[in-house]
Amino acid sequence: MRHLLLNTLIKQNVYRLGCNRYSTIQEPKEPIVKSKAIPGPKSLELKDKLDAVQSTGTIQLFADYEKSAGNYICDVDGNVLLDVYTQISSVPLGYNHPRLINVFKDEKNLKTLINRPALGVFPGKEWPEKLHSILMNIAPKGLNKITTMMCGSCSNENAYKSIFIWYQNKVRGTAAFTEQEKCSCMINQAPGSPQLSILSFKGAFHGRTLGALSTTHSKYIHKMDIPSFDWPVASFPQYKYPLDENVAENKKEDQKCLSEVEDLIEQYTKKSNPVAGVAIEPIQSEGGDNEASPEFFRGLQSICKKRGVALLIDEVQTGGGGTGKFWCHEHFNFEQPPDVVTFSKKLQLGGYFHNDDFVPNEPYRIFNTWMGDPGKVLLLEEIIKVIQEEKLLANVNETGKVLKDGLLNLEKEFPNILNSTRGRGTFLAINCTNTNVRDRIITALRHTGVQTGGCGDISIRFRPALVFKKYHANIVLDRFRTVLKSL
Repeated sequence: MRHLLLNTLIKQNVYRLGCNRYSTIQEPKEPIVKSKAIPGPKSLELKDKLDAVQSTGTIQLFADYEKSAGNYICDVDGNVLLDVYTQISSVPLGYNHPRLINVFKDEKNLKTLINRPALGVFPGKEWPEKLHSILMNIAPKGLNKITTMMCGSCSNENAYKSIFIWYQNKVRGTAAFTEQEKCSCMINQAPGSPQLSILSFKGAFHGRTLGALSTTHSKYIHKMDIPSFDWPVASFPQYKYPLDENVAENKKEDQKCLSEVEDLIEQYTKKSNPVAGVAIEPIQSEGGDNEASPEFFRGLQSICKKRGVALLIDEVQTGGGGTGKFWCHEHFNFEQPPDVVTFSKKLQLGGYFHNDDFVPNEPYRIFNTWMGDPGKVLLLEEIIKVIQEEKLLANVNETGKVLKDGLLNLEKEFPNILNSTRGRGTFLAINCTNTNVRDRIITALRHTGVQTGGCGDISIRFRPALVFKKYHANIVLDRFRTVLKSL
């Protein structure tokens, strides 16, 4: 019987992924491309149908999620792509992981999914225990509170509000709101609506809601025609690679950018628009996978502490293990925890960790209907168990070394096309000579069965699932090399 099953799997071109018998994934042996182009005819037909009611300009293909498995995404035209983009870094365990499918076979869990509560007013009896045992179990060290949300943008948006409330509490002290404050805020005027700012960085991406968009600076198309706050924007370090050959120059770049941060905080204080918080990504993702040194981040925290400014670390894309640590900022060895850490994507829901100082004294100041999703927390609970049981962070580091070393070798082989390989774990990127070449490579990779994505103007980013193995990395590298040779 075992031989019959094995022969069947071989004939179906299927591999088993994972050693835990309760979480074995059956996935294809390698990518399969059936249509002459991607998107294929069925995807194009669905796109026309959707276009009648919704904008479709960003759609690359229509997936068949019933057939997708492990590290492979299937589309409606029968193409089976090795996915190293994973829904913009949002799929921790690949597609249709059996442990996640089993979560809602439990009737109690299914009722949690169906009866979605307004968590701020009618949480279920399990909610306190779930927060303690699941979310606080992965909390960044030193942060003892959590505010749950739905997505990355609303996580940052509400975290900014918490920072402004914290800042004004310091200014106001224990005094009650004045009648003038109460009346003036209702017409968007001071003193109830004070002039305060969040400092962000060139190339940053913190979301597309109105406040978050004022701290997003990755592409003009995100911001065009949308009013923005007058908030300071500092330069993010732009390093020369390889890092080990440009240590002195990159250190000067760190110092230059940190000096600019201090200058901007001073300038905005003088113009009566003081900086209440600084928002920064551990690795600027949408903006081009720009990284900064641990020394830069520790220097930034020092400036924030000195100036009484909150430091928000946006781990929406970097959180969840892709960099080889659960939180990317763990790589920086901060002397003290950040003030606020936002999250979403791989963690299934959104929110932010913080300490008691960032809890408003009055109810309804940080609030919306859903305030998160208990059903997503159930999925996260199982995801965390699988990460721990299968030692997936170790896998990320081992596989990441194979992928990064391979990219560095391709960079040496094709120096006229590629440069600046960088990143941590499997959270990696490489630059191309220009935007046109980058886009041609991404398209060609898709036609060889590898789904990846771009970031910034010239970068290709790699965002595989945590179950991405060394042999998957070698498939990507082999097909990448084939594409580069064709150029």
